This record gives sequence, structure tokens and C-alpha cells, in this order.
Amino acid sequence: MARLELKNLNKIYPDGAHIIKDANLTIEDGEFTVFVGPSGCGKSTMLRMVAGLEEISSGEMCLDNEVVNNLSPTDRGIGMVFQSYALYPHMTVYENIAFGLKLAKKSKQQIDDAVRQVAEMLELTKLLEQRPSQLSGGQRQRVAIGRAIVRNPKLFLLDEPLSNLDASLRVRMRLQLADYHKNSSRP
Repeated sequence: MARLELKNLNKIYPDGAHIIKDANLTIEDGEFTVFVGPSGCGKSTMLRMVAGLEEISSGEMCLDNEVVNNLSPTDRGIGMVFQSYALYPHMTVYENIAFGLKLAKKSKQQIDDAVRQVAEMLELTKLLEQRPSQLSGGQRQRVAIGRAIVRNPKLFLLDEPLSNLDASLRVRMRLQLADYHKNSSRP
């Protein structure tokens, strides 16, 4: 994972609402950080700014000491899963998970190996040929997590990624994500 540094980060909307005020934060490589707060306090906005989906009004964001304010979301190397997972309805589970790897021009063998490994980890192997409309909410959420994980991102953002899972699967996915974090952290 990457080192993330936020320096005097602000988000001000056109109506004048100042949602994020002079945020300063450093998350070191390998750390696991959780934002906790009441609804509407700016947690999701902060994550969307880091992901590049929300414009930073002022301040600086660095990944591994490189300023990335003006980089597009795809160029930041960030994997993201938000509560409202976005899957391509015309693609199978396999194709949804493989999508980012195809864009990165990985070989067919690399794509297949990576997709199958992630599918096994997330208990999706039997669903690889299904389309999102044939899946439960929890299954769709796991596909979205798989699509983010398979890219081996520098930084991995999760915004309530387990909210649609039943209790027993939520526990298993927490353990899987903790394992993923432990195994993906740089020495």
C-alpha cells in the first residue's frame, strides 16, 4: 500500500457549504485507518476526494510523496468500493472483476489467474458466469470488492463495503479483508 498525506485539504461546494476544513492527515504505508463519525460529517466526501471523484477545493494530497490533486482517478492507482457498488450490468461477474486488468492490458493468463484467485477468496467462483441482475445485494458487493482488489491498488478505499452482507458472511469477509491487508502491505 502507499503512504497517503493530506495537507490543509478543503472541500467547498458552489453553494458555500464547507464540508472538509483544513484536513491534515498522514497514513503510513501498511497502516489500516478507519474514519468514524455521524452521518453527513464528510467521511464519504473525504474518501471521494482521495479517490479523485470529488475535486479538492484547496490543499494538497500526496501518494508516496507525489502530489496527485490533478491526476484522474484511474491514474491514482486507487481501488475503491463504495456502499453503492457500481457493476456493469451487461458483463458477467468474471468480466466485471477482470475489467480493470483488461484496461491495464494484462495478458489473458494474468487476468484469468487473478480473477480466479480473487473469486475464490470472496466465495464467488460458482457465480463467475452470472450477470449482476442474477445476484443478491451481498454477492454484488463482493464482486465490487473483487474488482477493486484484483488491480492490486496502491491504496484501497472502502466506504461501508460490507453493509449488504448477512452477519456470518460479513464476519468471513472482514477476516478475508484483514488477510488481504496483511499480505498486501509492503515489508
